[in-house]
Amino acid sequence: MQQYTRISIQARARSGLAALALLAVGVLVGAAAHAIERVAPQVDASALPEQARTWAEPNPLRGNEAAIALGRSAFNQSCARCHGEDANGSRSPAPDLRRLGLGCRRIQDAALRQRCMGDADAFFIHSVRYGKQKFGIVHMPPWEGVIGPDVAWALRSFIESNPLR
Repeated sequence: MQQYTRISIQARARSGLAALALLAVGVLVGAAAHAIERVAPQVDASALPEQARTWAEPNPLRGNEAAIALGRSAFNQSCARCHGEDANGSRSPAPDLRRLGLGCRRIQDAALRQRCMGDADAFFIHSVRYGKQKFGIVHMPPWEGVIGPDVAWALRSFIESNPLR
């Protein structure tokens, strides 16, 4: 009986230490998740076409030079901290966004390529609006309410215009 009690006390102590360690990890992860600051870019999107003011894909600004220039400015103000300056992907903790839809560009059939790019647009816009979170860890905060769809589509247009080399 005495041995059972000693084992039980030791098991409870280990269990308590494990719970304390998990709590400490949770606090640290929570602090890191909240450390991602969303900074709204200071850009004027008023000259962009009206169809860019909706979250509906596909990207209505694809190939629009004014949108690409605006997207570059917005990207370097708000996204470069995690994704690399000018979306170059070097030394950045977040994914290289230039890879998104990369495989679509190799598709010969125009209609199929357009559908593929539409899927990549949907993934991009969903990620921007709602962020990325896995197992309770925020990898990217949601940007809806910080940037509008017109700026998000300009970001997408800029990223597409800056291909991998």
